[in-house]
Amino acid sequence: MARLRVPRPRGRPRTRPDLVLADKAYSSREIRDHLRKRGIRAVIPERADQQANRKRRGQAGGRPPAFDREAYKQRNTVERCINRLKQWRGIATRYEKTATIYLAGLHIAGIFLWSTR
Repeated sequence: MARLRVPRPRGRPRTRPDLVLADKAYSSREIRDHLRKRGIRAVIPERADQQANRKRRGQAGGRPPAFDREAYKQRNTVERCINRLKQWRGIATRYEKTATIYLAGLHIAGIFLWSTR
């Protein structure tokens, strides 16, 4: 999370995005605190065991973390794109030795996916 960068068309990459969309695997106090300190809004659903622990503690458990359902729906678009790219065998198994050739394969697959829509 500390090495998070958002590329821009010109200039230095932004080091502070507006929000971070993540799945339940990233729902930890450490990650939420890190994002809060950097002024980044976290859109991460709470795990069931964390909910149960918070509710078990009662008022001492605190409030549930904020969660924006509408913003989280955007994550589905990215997941579907990744799943379509993984249909390409060379991308899914990463046969290429260098990162530049792998990136070129991603670009080619993206062009084919975009043109067949």
